[in-house]
Amino acid sequence: MRVLVQRCRDAKVVVDGKITGQCKNGLLVFVGFTKNDDEKTIDYLVRKILHLRIFPDEFGIMNKSVLDVGGSILSVSQFTLYGDVRNGNRPSYIEALGGDEAKVLYDRFNVKLRESVPVETGVFGANMDVTLTNVGPTTIWLER
Repeated sequence: MRVLVQRCRDAKVVVDGKITGQCKNGLLVFVGFTKNDDEKTIDYLVRKILHLRIFPDEFGIMNKSVLDVGGSILSVSQFTLYGDVRNGNRPSYIEALGGDEAKVLYDRFNVKLRESVPVETGVFGANMDVTLTNVGPTTIWLER
């Protein structure tokens, strides 16, 4: 499982001209799955995301989590996190988990996040337009 976390002032996903998910003062989280990902993997990365201290404290030091600041999360499925270009210029996605299996894990991932913070999402498998104002910029790569 790979997760790209971006601290954002605002972010949104648009599908077919309609906003399907958005967040303010929180995290835009891109997530991709691979074989052998399971409930333990999801639990581990959800904890990491929720407790990742990338929001500033009263001294301007990144010392607070999304939980500490009362932020929200915009979760976007992104199998292209497993794109591999070691053997050419056209990415191979052989390591990305197939759609049906990945959707089950993605839904479970969002359920776990929602136990702690407000979460909105894109549309699994759709062609999405994603926009954000990345603060910092702060972008963190997590993987397990």
